[in-house]
Amino acid sequence: MAAADDLQFQEFDDATNLLAANPDATTISITDTSDKPKNQRGPPGEVGRDEDEDLLGNEDSDKAELLAGQKKSAPFWTFDYYQTFFDVDTYQVLDRIKGSLLPLPGKNFVRLYIRSNPDLYGPFWICATLVFAIAISGNLANFFTHRGQRGYRYVPEFHKVSIAATAIYTYAWLIPLALWGFLMWRNNKVMNIVSYSFLEIVCVYGYSLFIYIPTAVLWIIPNEIVRWITIVLAMCLSGTVLLMTFWPAVRDDNQRIAVATIAVILILHALLAVGCKAYFFDPPEKVKSASVPTSTTATINGTALASQKT
Repeated sequence: MAAADDLQFQEFDDATNLLAANPDATTISITDTSDKPKNQRGPPGEVGRDEDEDLLGNEDSDKAELLAGQKKSAPFWTFDYYQTFFDVDTYQVLDRIKGSLLPLPGKNFVRLYIRSNPDLYGPFWICATLVFAIAISGNLANFFTHRGQRGYRYVPEFHKVSIAATAIYTYAWLIPLALWGFLMWRNNKVMNIVSYSFLEIVCVYGYSLFIYIPTAVLWIIPNEIVRWITIVLAMCLSGTVLLMTFWPAVRDDNQRIAVATIAVILILHALLAVGCKAYFFDPPEKVKSASVPTSTTATINGTALASQKT
């Protein structure tokens, strides 16, 4: 019996006295703090969980609205507006560089790599690297070609940096701008051709120039055969990227206009490569040996003297 009495529930004296004084009193659970009716309350513990989820949901929605408001309200002359164009990680840039080096048949470069997050980070630094690669390699090629020639004195040509920058950035920005305007005009005319944004076209042109960076380094080799082989390979790879990207945008247009558009794109691309090779890497004229004239005439005290030298 003692063991059975120990197992029975026992009430505290204070609680017993309170219940005896007020038999109609009811007890409330500690977890039951909600204002909801009893029939709408969940099990203990779920009330606090629901409130936490509501708070987290409100915070997420507030953050989303704040970020969306910042992107929409940022004017174009502020840094925040252009910061979104450089919001890209290293893996995305490397993936796009690989795509420009190894174009896949039937794969659109814009849809496969660019459209999800077009950027200016890759094109800007690719063009900057190419400018210095061409200028430095051109100076080194000039040095190695003239080295050993009699009377040659090497002078660095720093002006080649500004010339290369003008050529590269003009091609990488003005040509996409003209192409974007042309595609917009043809889209208004035909209404069923594929249209690209200006930023997407800049990305395509910028990443397509990456192949010329190692090519410019190989142009240091003073061998015209090697230089022409590398330039042809570079033009074929980068030209294939442009062809596979912009042909779907114009193939539904008039056939002559479509072919002419692609032809102009490829011709301008080839002119850039050949022009850089011709200006920065063409074999310079042989330095004339500093030969001494066979006869010199000098005047000493008004008297002409002729001396013969061998």
